[in-house]
Amino acid sequence: MAQQEFDEIAETFEFLDDWEDRYRHVIEMGRDLAPMDEALKVPANKVNGCASQVWLFPRIEDGRFDFYGDSDAMIVRGLIAVLHALYAGRPLAEVPGIDAGAALKQLGLDEHLSSQRSNGVRAMVERIRLVSAQALEN
Repeated sequence: MAQQEFDEIAETFEFLDDWEDRYRHVIEMGRDLAPMDEALKVPANKVNGCASQVWLFPRIEDGRFDFYGDSDAMIVRGLIAVLHALYAGRPLAEVPGIDAGAALKQLGLDEHLSSQRSNGVRAMVERIRLVSAQALEN
């Protein structure tokens, strides 16, 4: 399911010629992202290395990875939605091997994000990889 969702984002991005339209689409994805319970917005779930406030709370059910995420910046919420489409629903064993950099390059996000936003995305991906690797060890 996750790959299908990500493929749909990629198709939409191909259809949208202008980067401004793509940017608006990412923001819209952020608006549509399911809200994260305020009780989960604790220091343990905060992602360090992001310019904005970002929280990720992983969930593993039936051997599949998922997470809740939120941010105080709408574009970052959209980036969380992109990462959710890339990772959610995948078998836990696949998560550490997903090349998020290549996926973001496919969307052109690697070229159009500020260095601060790019660092934040890398920090989110690193958190996802770390959490999934730890879950695999247990």
